[in-house]
Amino acid sequence: MKANKPSLILFFLALLFTIIFDWTGEEFLGVYAKAIVLPSIFIYFLISSEFKIGKTEGLIFLFCFVGQVFNLMDIEVSEIGGVLSFLAVYLLIVKLFMGEHERIKLAKKDILPISIVVIFIVYLLVSVLSLQLDSMKKFNIIYTFYGIVLSVLSCFSFISYITKGTHLALLMSLMAISYIFSDIFYIFNEYFSYSVVLVLIRDITQILGYFFMVEYFLEKAKIQKKILYNN
Repeated sequence: MKANKPSLILFFLALLFTIIFDWTGEEFLGVYAKAIVLPSIFIYFLISSEFKIGKTEGLIFLFCFVGQVFNLMDIEVSEIGGVLSFLAVYLLIVKLFMGEHERIKLAKKDILPISIVVIFIVYLLVSVLSLQLDSMKKFNIIYTFYGIVLSVLSCFSFISYITKGTHLALLMSLMAISYIFSDIFYIFNEYFSYSVVLVLIRDITQILGYFFMVEYFLEKAKIQKKILYNN
């Protein structure tokens, strides 16, 4: 068994137990399952990358940890603390996208699917932000900026996949989709009455978002290594 496999197995076990505890309503045990998710995927990343981690990736993990702690603590400042933490995560990921990827070149055949994607994401952004919760009204500007940053991240990911179709772009898109669903169903959980289905979708997509994010980091490092080796 490879050295990184136990931590990956632990990650998916944590995902499985999160699903079980969400379904059965065991919130106390669910907190413990969710607390294992980030440490296990972080260890998987460190071992897989031979303990090499960039400053930006390190900051992303740090803010993910902080945001997860806020969410698990469930105290008065948890909501805004979690939002600010994951806003920092999305900004750093956008920084990675913009700084380390080739400029996107559009072909005529790409214009229609890209237009559909952009219109759909803008529609989602406007629709979700229109659900003005009482607890969110005092943080309107922060939530709006949060939504815009996530939309930019998503557009860049989907446009990259449409124009390039690479494995790296696929991982970017899967990560973006996971984060979109996680955030949308977080809002739905606050806006509508409690539903175990909404909770399950929120938690599963958030955890899968971490997985695709790490796979994206590893794939990006692998490509950069090949480029350096060929040069």
